[in-house]
Amino acid sequence: MTVPETRQVRGDSPAIGSAHGGLGGAELLAWGRLCVTALEERRAEIDALNVFPVPDADTGTNLLATMRAAVAEADNSTSGTAGEPEGPAAHPVAAALARGATAGARGNSGIIVSQVLRGIADATVDGGLTELTYRVALARAAALVRGSLSDPVEGTILTVLDRAGAAADRCVEPGLAAVVRAGADAAARALEDTRDQLAVLRDAGVVDAGARGLLVLLDELVTVVTGESPVRAAYPAAGLRTPSARAESARRYEVMYRIEGAHPDLAAELRARLAALGDSVVVAADGAGGWSAHVHCADAGAAVEAGLAVGRPVAIRIEHLIEDCGHGTAGHGGPRAGGAVATGVREAADSRPVHDRAARQISGRTGEPADRGVLAVAAGAGAASLFETGGAVVLNAERTLESAVLLAAIRQLPHREVLVLPNGALPAHELVAVGAAARDAHRDVLLLPSASMVQGLAALAVHDRARIAVDDAFTMSEAAASTRWGALRRARGRALTMVGTCAPGDGLGLVGHDVVVIDRDTRAAAQTLLDRMLGLGGELVTLLVGAHAPDGLADDLARHIGATFPGVEVTVYAGGQQGDLIQIGVE
Repeated sequence: MTVPETRQVRGDSPAIGSAHGGLGGAELLAWGRLCVTALEERRAEIDALNVFPVPDADTGTNLLATMRAAVAEADNSTSGTAGEPEGPAAHPVAAALARGATAGARGNSGIIVSQVLRGIADATVDGGLTELTYRVALARAAALVRGSLSDPVEGTILTVLDRAGAAADRCVEPGLAAVVRAGADAAARALEDTRDQLAVLRDAGVVDAGARGLLVLLDELVTVVTGESPVRAAYPAAGLRTPSARAESARRYEVMYRIEGAHPDLAAELRARLAALGDSVVVAADGAGGWSAHVHCADAGAAVEAGLAVGRPVAIRIEHLIEDCGHGTAGHGGPRAGGAVATGVREAADSRPVHDRAARQISGRTGEPADRGVLAVAAGAGAASLFETGGAVVLNAERTLESAVLLAAIRQLPHREVLVLPNGALPAHELVAVGAAARDAHRDVLLLPSASMVQGLAALAVHDRARIAVDDAFTMSEAAASTRWGALRRARGRALTMVGTCAPGDGLGLVGHDVVVIDRDTRAAAQTLLDRMLGLGGELVTLLVGAHAPDGLADDLARHIGATFPGVEVTVYAGGQQGDLIQIGVE
């Protein structure tokens, strides 16, 4: 067993805790920043140790993201205290670190570390971080961590935190410096022991990755208090990793979200719901009314719905877990596929009626639900009616659509094959993640490249269930891609565009997402936009009229097209969308 040595750190990290017997807010913020720097240096090392609970080589990355979020929140909370002679008090900074870490936690290790920070916040309510309150903080953190887990596992960060707290409590040498050294050194010894305590660690020949990250935090506290940084033994990376059969069959997604508006008594209920769906369950509070939840499970939609049952899930992340079966080094590529659904749910209830409408879709004369369904995202009652008339199930996107809502809507469809017309409601990377999360052994999901509702209508017009799904999706995608689309909007504020600066109230003509026309006269802007779009050719123009379009504008534009581009057919629909005054499709 290695006895830690120390070295003097750089001159900008003096011993500050011993000078006045405790740490205040400025010192705690400095500690958080040192933790970020240390995790940046050790991220690859910690990632390479990661074999439990899933060998996905991301624990170091997750801890770094968590601590960055913690420090960002603490920076914001202290921005107005720079002029105070003694700096900010310890508790507000510690509480901000805990809030930021809980809100920005990545992975179960990130949530666990957030509880360590909350332990410090709870212990410093009445003063700074002292010899006494540090002992209280470690004991409180250990209790919070265990209380947040559905199935505590020994030989992990839990055991190491317990050992650190016990050593700090037994330390007889007076002073904060002695107590923080005792805790960190005990954590280092306990970390070595994890290699033999947990079978998966023993088989891989590694120490626990989350516990290694905890040691980084404890060592950096030693640096802040004493001015000396402990030097630890090297921790070799994992050897060949082989996922267990249980991991391959039962843990396909990592689901994380925050809960707003939940009563504390409901945390245990959510923990039980998530435990029934999978494992690696953590439900933890930030001490300020917010909660974070984490689970590895096969049913990502059900995990989100569990959160809906107790509060309002926001900042949802759904990552497709593909376990790294190669060597545990940082150079073996990314640990995940499918990206992440990073979002917040504002009105998840918007997706609930989807199943009822979808179940009424009938294929031929069988009386059974169609084997292939189309889900279209639409804004405005008129536009929704157009898509429903075309045979699609409609997801309302009048307000900002969230990835989790789209995912839940897809999962509620009864069809084996689902074609999705997102119609520009989400960016491409979120759509990729939604598609990855929605697919399973019983459902194939294809997200079509419709960037606007007019493109979605063009795609739906050629939809044919008689074709095989791939051919149907290809034909619909071609129809969407061959439809040039634009929009007429009003500028809400002063902004710089690619064609100049617009002022509030200006008419803006867009082709795709780019502003190409600015005119104080909205009608003139619309006519110029049409001239530019039809200047490249076109046989059919679709005008989808918004709820706030000026009276008679659509008729004026139809007459303008007839006079300027004879032979071009014009179709006008009342879309009712709130954003675009008129959405234009040219085929």
